[in-house]
Amino acid sequence: MKKIFFAFALTGLFGFSSCDSPSEGRVENRDERVEEMEDRAEERADEMEELAEEKEDTSAVIE
Repeated sequence: MKKIFFAFALTGLFGFSSCDSPSEGRVENRDERVEEMEDRAEERADEMEELAEEKEDTSAVIE
């Protein structure tokens, strides 16, 4: 009977110790970096659209 309780206690301690793993921090950091990359990509797309619009505007001026 003691062995069964020991097995459950050991399993519980193992599960409890694995709850706060360092990989959670890495996942959060990765998510933040992905969001930053998406923001930069959107900014670059906006800049490219502005440049395309400017190019269209200057072609109308030349006669």
